[in-house]
Amino acid sequence: MGTRLLVFTSLLLRTLAQAPDTSLPNGYKYVDPLIGTANGGHVFPGATLPFGMAKAGADCTGDNQGGFASDGSNIVGFSHMHDSGTGGSPSLGLFPIFPQSGCPQGDINACKFTQQDRQIGRGSKVAARPGYFSLDLASGITAEMTVTNHTSMYRFTFPSNPTYSYYGPNGTVPSTPVTLNPVMLLELIDLPSSRSFGFINVDPSTGRMTGNGTFNPSFGVGSYKAYFCADWKGASIRSTGIWSNNRAGSSAMSMITLADGVDSPLPAGAYVQFNTPSSNDQILARVGMSFISSERACSNAENEIPGFDFDGTLGAAEQAWKNRLNTVHVNVTGVDSSFAKIFYSGVYRGMISPQDYTGENQLWSSSEPYYDSIYCGWDSFRSIHQLITLLDPETQTNIVRTLIDVYRHEGWLPDCRMSFCKGYTQGGSNADIILTDSYLKGIKNGVDWPTAYKAVLADAEKEPPNWDIEGRGGLQSWKTLHYIPTDDYDVLGTGTHTRSISRTVEYAYDDFCIAQLAQTFGAPGDYQKYLSRSGNWKNMFNPKQTSTVNGADTGFTGFLQPRYLNGTFGFQDPAFCSPLLNFTSCYLDPAGHETYEGSAWMYTFFVPQNMANLISTLGGATTFVKRLDYLHESGLLYIGDEQAFLPVYQYHYAGRPGKSAARIHAYIPSQFNTSLSGIAGNDDSGAMGSFVALSMMGIFPNPGQNVYFITPPFFSSVAITNKQTGKTATIKNTNFDAAYKNIYIQSAALNGKAYNKNWLTHEFFLEGGILELVLGPTESAWGTRMEDVPPSYDAGGAKVAGMEFGN
Repeated sequence: MGTRLLVFTSLLLRTLAQAPDTSLPNGYKYVDPLIGTANGGHVFPGATLPFGMAKAGADCTGDNQGGFASDGSNIVGFSHMHDSGTGGSPSLGLFPIFPQSGCPQGDINACKFTQQDRQIGRGSKVAARPGYFSLDLASGITAEMTVTNHTSMYRFTFPSNPTYSYYGPNGTVPSTPVTLNPVMLLELIDLPSSRSFGFINVDPSTGRMTGNGTFNPSFGVGSYKAYFCADWKGASIRSTGIWSNNRAGSSAMSMITLADGVDSPLPAGAYVQFNTPSSNDQILARVGMSFISSERACSNAENEIPGFDFDGTLGAAEQAWKNRLNTVHVNVTGVDSSFAKIFYSGVYRGMISPQDYTGENQLWSSSEPYYDSIYCGWDSFRSIHQLITLLDPETQTNIVRTLIDVYRHEGWLPDCRMSFCKGYTQGGSNADIILTDSYLKGIKNGVDWPTAYKAVLADAEKEPPNWDIEGRGGLQSWKTLHYIPTDDYDVLGTGTHTRSISRTVEYAYDDFCIAQLAQTFGAPGDYQKYLSRSGNWKNMFNPKQTSTVNGADTGFTGFLQPRYLNGTFGFQDPAFCSPLLNFTSCYLDPAGHETYEGSAWMYTFFVPQNMANLISTLGGATTFVKRLDYLHESGLLYIGDEQAFLPVYQYHYAGRPGKSAARIHAYIPSQFNTSLSGIAGNDDSGAMGSFVALSMMGIFPNPGQNVYFITPPFFSSVAITNKQTGKTATIKNTNFDAAYKNIYIQSAALNGKAYNKNWLTHEFFLEGGILELVLGPTESAWGTRMEDVPPSYDAGGAKVAGMEFGN
């Protein structure tokens, strides 16, 4: 998903209140869900289970892609489903409820109903921890929330002597005393106001509200239907009814509402007015959700929270998070607690999405799992799925089975998917990478890998009618010219004819991943074919292209450039679409730019399959390191976009693993810290969180390969217990210092034997063991020989162990 340049106003680290606990797994207490809720991080900070469907949170008028933002904006409601870290428009936020203590003179029409009228300021208290969120409203109401799989539970505590005030169009209206007769309203709306159809019914005897709405996805095509069931407890009912626009009445108990297709849908919903609560001035609200029916939504709520037990529900949610987070244990002895907070908050955000909608698939009947909010594969293939594979392989297995089942029923692997809709394809067919990465790391239980192989071959060989939402475009040119021309002639399908540079290098890597599957599946012809196509990246490389930055020659020659059908090169400034030149000019639009969310300077480094060839092409290891240094130090690289992750670690291929370690320590905590704006970009459904978590564990992956780059963990030890095998893999730092002076590996031993490679395979985490790293304050010879670096694969099929250094 698209990210935006952030202007960081503060990089001060906020410190945890509690002292480090080194005795037992301790992840839960270090999580701060509010990190990333300011300055465009778009993180969802509300209550959720790991990968849960129900996500209860407050919705505000400001930067509300995740519902709530720490920007001081007014609160308009509390809704039951959200996405986290989206870069485009807001997502979900369905059927918000809103509490009011009472209406002036007891007149229901003296209360406020539309979001514009009812919005209220927030108080001074906001609290968030895994499974729980609360805040105070300026009206004196305290809102708390927790969840089960499909149900949100709210506890609203009202002031004993309430006053009524609201934020009208002309500012705050003076408060007036009211009798405590709480009013709960529910609105047929979502965060982006996309409703095209809505229905609601309220039972006058119980106050139960049921209904549905039809909405649009935030970054895709089509529509989806959602259903709800809301129940209340804590006071007897005074009146019920329907409201529309800014008027309410008790004469009708149901309503159908349609959008006119021109303006935003007319505000509408239902309300319940209560008598004074029987105890504690509290009203409990339980909202079940479903994508099948209102009846299913009600049964979800009744089965999951039968007794309106808020504290019991919260306790179960907290325990679910403790179980997941304790899969990885870091020793925080002597470490500033802020680093534990950065780490575990990153792990936490990596487990918010994708969301488990199993049993709620409204499109087809299947015995397979169904996960949604795969948002998007272009972002998530780089670190999210690798973190899930390490810490929760069962969930990654279910995600893989979902991808394959989507292919079975829709004919294509999804690249981006939300709310049962097809999302936009940003580059290559990235499910190919996700599937390959998963297969190489042992994700096989119940997975139909023969069908998965057919699916990736379809990506490589068949052009869909609309390659903006699935598959690949330009396949005729890809197969004949071996690159995507800037002026491509494509009559096989339709799509946005931009991004020729980035699509070429991404298609090349997709084909490399397919080649790896072909090799393991015993298809040598396919292996040679797709490995050969993985070399197509070089056809966009103009060896004569130079680059200037701010009017000065960078001293480096040779960059990826646009190329036309006739074979001649065009020109796009290599710095274009970097933070130094027209940064926000390369998104999904027909503007004709040839890279996506980044510059040709950065994309020139994207050859994960054959770094040996790239390093040679760019002038050898010494020149390559200098060029990579320039990328990081000149301002050309924006670490808040996911393509910037791999360049942090590509020094490993040039025999300089210490440079990778120094780079990640430069970004953490300068760009990733414990402040409210403590992530470098929007979180993209956990991409930033997983990047931080893996980096701080010292094992960042080359996605789509069985390769983890080794750098020293940010803690004296890290232990990961594999849920498939029950084995524990431990990485220990000798000479670790919490001031992070000793960040360079001097030597290493794996299970007691000297280990000189600067990378690991996933077998270490499946089989368990101990990797011991001896640290020092300067770079050493460890991991620097050409036989120590990760493998490269040339287009002819040869596996290259390394390259000659010193050029």
